Amino acid sequence: MIRVLDEQQSYDLLATTTVGRVGFVDDGRVQIYPVNFAVSGHDLLFRTSHDGLLATLTLEPIDVSFEVDYHDPLGNTAWSVLMHGTLSRVPDEYAGDVAARVNPWAGGDRNLALSFSIQSIEGRAVRREPFRGKTADPEG
Repeated sequence: MIRVLDEQQSYDLLATTTVGRVGFVDDGRVQIYPVNFAVSGHDLLFRTSHDGLLATLTLEPIDVSFEVDYHDPLGNTAWSVLMHGTLSRVPDEYAGDVAARVNPWAGGDRNLALSFSIQSIEGRAVRREPFRGKTADPEG
């Protein structure tokens, strides 16, 4: 059963995890990059390298998607939150705050702080009903 989440439920779920995916079009192809993030009001914060592709997305306004999801196979539940918005560079005087809150798993020199400004958000939750069908009789 699929249930549409309201805006507040979607925001609440974002705070329960720290890994999401940034989606965008580059050179005519869809790209999807996983990132560690932190929620800050109605923005998401993350860090990248100064010379990486994500950094170039802040040079001029470009539409970007951000998706976060979770599934619990034992509990037969899952959820997904999809957002659309834009990326911008966090001003230098606040970059230290982002660095304290976001620790990229990828390591390396990822000290360019970025903010994803959420312009739209939608979420869905799924609960799978347990299978209750007949089992096959091995003897025919």
